[in-house]
This record gives sequence, structure tokens and C-alpha cells, in this order.
Amino acid sequence: MTEMVHGAAPMRAAEPVLPRWWRTVDRWTLSCVLLLFGVGLLLGLAASPPLAERNGLPPFHYVERQAIFGTAALALMFAISMLSPDQVRRIGVTGFAVAFVALALLPVFGTDFGKGAVRWYSLGIGSLQPSEFLKPCLVVLVAWLMAASRQAGGPPGKTLALVVILAVTALLIIQPDFGQAALILFGWGVIYFLAGAPMPLLFGLIGAGVGGGVVAYRASEHFARRIDGFLTAEVDPRTQIGYATNAIQEGGFFGVGVGEGQVKWSLPDAHTDFIIAVAAEEYGLVLVLFIIMLYATITLRALHRLIRERDTFIRLAGTGLVCLFAAQAVINMGVAVRLLPAKGMTLPLVSYGGSSLLAAGLMLGMLLALTRTRPQGQMGDILLRRGR
Repeated sequence: MTEMVHGAAPMRAAEPVLPRWWRTVDRWTLSCVLLLFGVGLLLGLAASPPLAERNGLPPFHYVERQAIFGTAALALMFAISMLSPDQVRRIGVTGFAVAFVALALLPVFGTDFGKGAVRWYSLGIGSLQPSEFLKPCLVVLVAWLMAASRQAGGPPGKTLALVVILAVTALLIIQPDFGQAALILFGWGVIYFLAGAPMPLLFGLIGAGVGGGVVAYRASEHFARRIDGFLTAEVDPRTQIGYATNAIQEGGFFGVGVGEGQVKWSLPDAHTDFIIAVAAEEYGLVLVLFIIMLYATITLRALHRLIRERDTFIRLAGTGLVCLFAAQAVINMGVAVRLLPAKGMTLPLVSYGGSSLLAAGLMLGMLLALTRTRPQGQMGDILLRRGR
């Protein structure tokens, strides 16, 4: 059987790194990422000046910080995307170890910034949220463990992955951060499903998750308040959800006009968790659909490439990363239109936030590295490796 390569010619010997990267990287995904970052800066110009004014800062203070962090995130993404899958795996495993320790030490050294959940480290010039960096690294670690378990004489990767995911979930619930916990459980579930998990076990885990939600509802006033607010028939117009839904309705198809929106003056998190409400009010459904199209393109392009990937680790890790990326975007936008309970989760690459932007750069860099076209090898060679 001849060597198979999808989407590009075989690797050329001694080809320079940059030309090889440009020839093998998914340029559609790269373009969508850059467009999302541009949209984030555009919306930051609209959403952040009111917050800067309330805090006594220059009008474009937060936009400038977003540009700086975003540029660093893009540089990180480009650097990671040039690595090999083995190098991505090493970074993921090492990054998970560091992020896990940082997450475990949050109750001792972390702060809540008055929001009721200890999720950040205060660094003086900014803050750091370990869970943002833990997500992509956790996906890579879990994918590696499950891929290793499929090899003859391999470790009990699925069991080890379950132990890791339960430990991380417990640390997130302590904060409490039920949204991030649900997100990483979703990412783990996707990888576990692709790795060949039996359906009865998956349904059992889903049932356990629902049971855990019931327990959290009864034990956590913070969690119960958000669920009750989501289930109530009437929305209090003075809440964040009330302001956001009203702004989306006011925006209509084409929006009220650039700079004419009012929601940014009412919402304290208009530049982060509810940035899509600013987009809908000032630019209308047109911009919202454009943003959704960009996320959908990144997701579908990655899945299209990964479905033809023969390497188990690459297929599992890449699918987990892109599903995590897409799920976070869906959750953020779903909260704004009241399809999901309120959750403090940013819109990847668009919302303001240093940790969020840098973590998105890390995640997308890993995804681009794993979805680069590469020689797939002969089927007989792959079967031989699996049989060893």
C-alpha cells in the first residue's frame, strides 16, 4: 500500500521549519482565529470604556491590555503549532502537573476578588486562573493515557484517566467552580467515548453527573441560586441575565449602532462573560452569526482533518481540544440568551482576560499542531506497531 497523506504532499527532506509549517497547517482555522481576535478587540473598544471610567482608568486601558495579552497568546499559538505531536504531549503532561499543583494551592494562596469563589492568584499587575491552563493540558494527558492503554502491554490508561479527572473535579468544586468542572468532564467524556467506552458505562456516568448536580444544588447556595434564576419564568430585569437578554432583543438584526449600546453601562462583566450581548446590541444578529460561523468553521475543519488521522493519540487529543473549545463558546453564548444557567465563563479569544487569552492560545496552538497534515504511514506498519 502506498503512503497516504491527506491534504498535502509528503514531507520534503531538510525542508525549513517555516515553509513546512505553512504548507501543513490549516490556514482556514488560522484565519478564523485571527478574525475572532480582531472581533474581540472591536467589541473591547465598545464594552470596556465604561468599566475603565468606573475604575478611574484611561478609557482604553482594558483594550490595550487585551491587545497585549492577545498578541502574546497568538505568539504562543504560533510557537506551539510548529511542534510535533510528541512535543505537544510533553508540554501537555508537564503543563498539567504545574497547573494541578497551582489549582491545589488555591485555597491557601488564592483570592476571590470579591466574587465568592477562590479561583485566581493575585500577581499585583494582574491575576492568574490556573483552571484555564489546566483544561488543554488535561485533555492531552487523558488522551495520552487512553491511547497508551490500547497498546499491547500498555498501562491501565482509562482507570488512571478517571482518577485524574475525579481529582481535578474535586478541586474545582471546592472553589466552587461547577461550570469548569462540568466542562472538563465533558472533554473527558468525549475522549472516553472515542476510545471505545461501553455505552452502559457512559450512561451510568451521565446518571452520576446528574446525581452530583442534585447534591450540589442542595449543598451549595451559590449553585442553587443560579439554577433557580435559570428555571424561573420571569427574568429580573435588574440582573445580569436581564440586562443581557434585553440588549440582545434591542439589537435586532442590524443593531442600534456603534457606540449606541447601553448594556455596557449596566453590566459589570460586559467585557468578559457577556461580551456577546454587547455584540448583539450594537451590531445586531449579523455580527453574532458571523462569530458563530467562525467558531463552527474552526470546529468542523479540525474534526474533518482528525477523522482521517490514524494515530490514536492525535485523534483523541485533537478531538478533545476542539470539542472543549467549541463547548466553552456554546456555554458562554447560551448563558447570554438564557438557554443555560449563569456561569462565569469567557468567550474564547473574544472576551477580555489575560488567563483566558493565553490559555486559548495554548489550546489552539496544540490543536493546530495536531491537525497539521503529515504522512500517515502504511496500514501494515500501524497494525504491526499495535501488535507489539
